[in-house]
Amino acid sequence: MHKHVEWDDPGAESVLSYYADHPDDYRPPQPGSILSALYREFTVRVKVEARVEDTNIGEVVALIANDNGRRKQSVGDLSLGDTVRLPDAYRALEPRYPEEPDEQED
Repeated sequence: MHKHVEWDDPGAESVLSYYADHPDDYRPPQPGSILSALYREFTVRVKVEARVEDTNIGEVVALIANDNGRRKQSVGDLSLGDTVRLPDAYRALEPRYPEEPDEQED
């Protein structure tokens, strides 16, 4: 059973918008592809298991905080391992996560 997710609007990070300007680079997702979407200020990575029309079905394999790049096991009612539907319209490019400073050696 698929968990229903109200994905955040990808806005300027929309994959569809990016590929509208770069159509020669576009390849449709296939089983095994890892896609990203935004949900409650987190980046969600989904491993595609199937594709129906313009919707990808797959397992949540990562939940990454957009403000610091830290990973979580769950966000709200979405957890690692959940099966979700991810329409292409909600796919997002991943943000650049801030780098944690290296520890200085004395």
